[in-house]
Amino acid sequence: MDTGGNSLASGPDGVKRKVSYFYDPEVGNYYYGQGHPMKPHRIRMTHALLAHYGLLQHMQVLKPYPARDRDLCRFHADDYVSFLRNITPETQQDQLRQLKRFNVGEDCPVFDGLYSFCQTYAGGSVGGAVKLNHGFCDISINWAGGLHHAKKCEASGFCYVNDIVLAILELLKLHERVLYVDIDIHHGDGVEEAFYTTDRVMTVSFHKFGDYFPGTGDIRDIGYGKGKYYSLNVPLDDGIDDESYHYLFKPIIGKVMEIFRPGAVVLQCGADSLSGDRLGCFNLSIKGHAECVRYMRSFNVPLLLLGGGGYTIRNVARCWCYETGVALGAEIEDKMPQHEYYEYFGPDYTLHVAPSNMENKNSHVLLEEIRSKLLENLSRLQHAPSVQFHERPPDTELPEADEDQEDGDERWDADSDMDVDDERKPLSSRVKKEIVETEVKDPKGSTENARGSGYDPAVEEITTGAKALDMGSGSADELSVKVEQETLNKPADQI
Repeated sequence: MDTGGNSLASGPDGVKRKVSYFYDPEVGNYYYGQGHPMKPHRIRMTHALLAHYGLLQHMQVLKPYPARDRDLCRFHADDYVSFLRNITPETQQDQLRQLKRFNVGEDCPVFDGLYSFCQTYAGGSVGGAVKLNHGFCDISINWAGGLHHAKKCEASGFCYVNDIVLAILELLKLHERVLYVDIDIHHGDGVEEAFYTTDRVMTVSFHKFGDYFPGTGDIRDIGYGKGKYYSLNVPLDDGIDDESYHYLFKPIIGKVMEIFRPGAVVLQCGADSLSGDRLGCFNLSIKGHAECVRYMRSFNVPLLLLGGGGYTIRNVARCWCYETGVALGAEIEDKMPQHEYYEYFGPDYTLHVAPSNMENKNSHVLLEEIRSKLLENLSRLQHAPSVQFHERPPDTELPEADEDQEDGDERWDADSDMDVDDERKPLSSRVKKEIVETEVKDPKGSTENARGSGYDPAVEEITTGAKALDMGSGSADELSVKVEQETLNKPADQI
């Protein structure tokens, strides 16, 4: 069987995709605290639905290898990562100044296992990027990821580590251009900020704007320097429905794909844009939300699907389960199978929920103004900016499959690159095989190998304090920001 993009059909939506799905059974045990709206338990609920709908057996199920300090420091500041590693609920009262400095304590509380949680969700996102880079799948999924508000030096909006930025950096090792699309109700500020001055990453965010967290994402925020017009913001008002949303989404994204021509796409599928969300104010149905996934899938470009917000957890699980089916090209029935969280979904026990009758404050005139303005901005771009040619750094090397190990899923025998960790408990009995991302030694390489068309390590500080990729061609020794060669060339599936 062909692997990666070679297995994609050339039609408008092609055939079934080869999908890698990252999940750690421990992720549902992390707890932000009583009354906090962010509940990692929703990931476990999603996984249970996937198992009982029979979707897991059609994907390669992977347990991510936890991110290490130096992996996180590819974007985040060393002292911030050190703080996250060492802070505990018992010691936080002794570090009040540090808590304030790193914006940890209220929206982003200290809880048991905080750093392990960060390592887990970041590991899944970067591992997904590695799978795509090696052509082992067409779509990677990490519903635990998508925490788009985290900044280089601080936590924000329930997010501690920006797994999205780390995954995009991994994709840039191979691809000249990466597109980031955000359908969370909140602006994807952390990702936009990180890549605000580069033309190698385009960010497109559809979000509620106006007296709403994080307060950024004006339509006039378009990028800076080489990144001018490579940031697109779609500011929306309360009550937007499926029809209005796609009146903007499809023509804007269609034009972006035509002009920018990304080698890979990252789609943040925050489910707080659904109707009835605890913190949201949009009126999208699950099918309307998933139509964004279906549309991005239709371009036959390597696709990384990530989670994000979502605070009515029964609807989050419904949404991400259905979108996993969309990724696989499988339509699943509305009647929900019996499973361990079945009682959460009463009284109807169905996958889909009807939108409400709330007022749509997005008038057709407003939508037309937004669409015209953003399409005008896109018309100012040169088609598909190219990267100056350099020797590309070596691909991240993965271990060869152990031929002595029996693989229950023969579809993956030819290109499976993972070893099974026999010391860990298996996932659901419905899963054919648990495949664990295993740690591999970094490939050897010189500092010069950090320069290449796949990943340009010229990282510079922008005014907001984030790291942004630039197109410089100087050696790594001349960088204004420390970028370790070992980190650049490391096997990211360790993460």
